[in-house]
Amino acid sequence: MKLIISGKNMQVTDGLRNAAEKKLTKLDKYFNQDVEVNTTLSVEKDRHIAEVTIPFSGTILRAEEYTDDMYASIDKVVDILERQVRKHKTKLQKRHRNGDTIRFENIPQYPKEDNEPKIVKTKRFAMKPMDEEEAVLQMELLRHSFFVFRNADTDEVNVVYKRKDGNYGLIEPMI
Repeated sequence: MKLIISGKNMQVTDGLRNAAEKKLTKLDKYFNQDVEVNTTLSVEKDRHIAEVTIPFSGTILRAEEYTDDMYASIDKVVDILERQVRKHKTKLQKRHRNGDTIRFENIPQYPKEDNEPKIVKTKRFAMKPMDEEEAVLQMELLRHSFFVFRNADTDEVNVVYKRKDGNYGLIEPMI
């Protein structure tokens, strides 16, 4: 594995870099040498955020965790990634059905299985023009985590969504 550790809104100290490398090398047994592990450590107010992305053979593993201590965030994000790797590995072993242990670099690309998630319901609804605040209110009334609406100012389709930190996000299309 090739570790790439960077900081956002902070300087990555040698202690943090060593802790992240030590924890992330636990995942080394699952991947070959040329897999890049992108790690971003950041601080926002009192939240210490560790985000790890591992792209390999058409699949992307990603985890993000935050606590009030960067070392705890690193521990949590590695635990999440280990669970994801084990789940993905188990799924691949069931496909092979021979019970041998496998490494990801030896796995050929397979078509999707029938039990993969798929679209089972389609909804159609009229979108009346509204502003962002009204869309947020409508989303809260419906108790959804997102809401699609037509923006009254731009006449484009937008999405508002509830973020993990309790705030809201707005997705606008780029033309």
